[in-house]
Amino acid sequence: MEETYPLGVITASILAFLFLVGIHGRWGKGRKAAGKRGSGAVAAGLGGADVIVVGAGVTGSALAYALGKDGRRVHVIERDLAEPDRIVGEVLQPGGCLNLFELGLEDCVDEIDAQRVLGYVLYKNGRRAKLSICLEKYHVDVAARGFHHGRFIQRLREKAASLSSVQLKQGTVTSLIKEDGIVKGVVYKTKSGEESKAFAPLTIVCDGCFSNLRHTLCSSEVDVLSYFVGLLLENCQLPFPNHGHIILADPSVVLFYSISSTETRCLVDVPVQKVPSVANGEMENYLKTIVAPQVPTELHDAFVAAIDKGNIRTMPCKSMPADAHLTPGVLLMGDAFNMRHPITGGGMTVGLSDVIVLRNLLRPLHDLHDAAALCKYLESFYILRKPVASTMNMLADAFYKLFGASPDEARKEIGQAYFDCLSLGGGFSSDSTALIGGLNASPLHLVIHFLVAVTYGVGHLLLPIPSVRGLHRSARLIYAAAGIVLPLMKAEGVRQTFFPATFPAYYRAPPAQLKQ
Repeated sequence: MEETYPLGVITASILAFLFLVGIHGRWGKGRKAAGKRGSGAVAAGLGGADVIVVGAGVTGSALAYALGKDGRRVHVIERDLAEPDRIVGEVLQPGGCLNLFELGLEDCVDEIDAQRVLGYVLYKNGRRAKLSICLEKYHVDVAARGFHHGRFIQRLREKAASLSSVQLKQGTVTSLIKEDGIVKGVVYKTKSGEESKAFAPLTIVCDGCFSNLRHTLCSSEVDVLSYFVGLLLENCQLPFPNHGHIILADPSVVLFYSISSTETRCLVDVPVQKVPSVANGEMENYLKTIVAPQVPTELHDAFVAAIDKGNIRTMPCKSMPADAHLTPGVLLMGDAFNMRHPITGGGMTVGLSDVIVLRNLLRPLHDLHDAAALCKYLESFYILRKPVASTMNMLADAFYKLFGASPDEARKEIGQAYFDCLSLGGGFSSDSTALIGGLNASPLHLVIHFLVAVTYGVGHLLLPIPSVRGLHRSARLIYAAAGIVLPLMKAEGVRQTFFPATFPAYYRAPPAQLKQ
């Protein structure tokens, strides 16, 4: 027995060794195969990115942070990482500030000299209506903010880049990489001009209102509704501090709001049909002779001084309905996907709301590689974004049609009726600020709100005793109101906007193969 013990040990050791060699061989082959797959992902995806984000503006930066915070590996490619210098995107409505808290980005409005906006003052024909935003029910400070757009963007980019899972790179994306109808990544030029590629299972395009990729992903046409002419007033005290000032002038609207403790932005809306030239002095003459006489006395001298100082800038005011063109492997977001007139300052609120919707949809998913299943699942994005997006879109474009340049007298009467309703205060004015501020995301509520103003205007024409002339003007007013609201509802999609729960995508659960 003692003599056979060493032989048994030796035999057992040899068998164990052979067993381990076999296991190691199979494990090694599996590891090599995985290594090949992994090295392919690394080579193709620049470090194995889960998501490529094209553009690091408000939507792109916030999205990168939201997905990176959830553990996604995000590769952001931005055309220019220097601080942007723009004359729009300088007011974040309360709904947008609420979204910042939801995303953990609320500190991005700190340390940039942002100014709180607590309400609005509207001026029309020598009268004014002061509106306050009701914020008492919110336990956090969600007052609107006015700021330098570039400073806010840089704070968002810094926040995104602070995550180890987010890679922020400067480059210009020139095209999408497609294989068998599926977007696999992007081609871009680096800062040095070299062409490079990046690959990921999901590419999200948010490269702004001047997007060069939009045409490959949607068929919506961009309409230029007017132009904003921007001036910067220095050391100017607004008549009502911490309020946006809206002058309902002729031919169109003039806005004043603080963007720092010493600077006030002025935006003059100019009809697209007759934009005066800045180069030959026509714009300066237009601002001094047509606009300046309608500016409140307290702001007149500072307004003229800003014109004399020069640096008059222009920006097209664009509108584009959201048109979902589903393409596996890619999603379109931000101003590249959907725009409305910037008169109500709702663009950033919509963008941040879309980020929250998409983040929540992607959260349960662990694997994004099944492009067809992911594309089908993300149909829900286009339905779930509708309440906020459609409300802000229709409000902005309706507001501009009421108070922007128009030869239609009936529209002017509706605008006057709306202003009169606001002047009464009470529920109508609080509803108006909640809608403008992005705190009431109800398209139906917006339509009812609009109809209340129309009804008030009709009543004003018919009371105390209806007349033939009054009936005729009332019919014209109702017809004009329909001409405003019905096309906007059609552009947004009546069923998607008012009956989203009738779409299967509204209830769609994450596919099982993407959750594993």
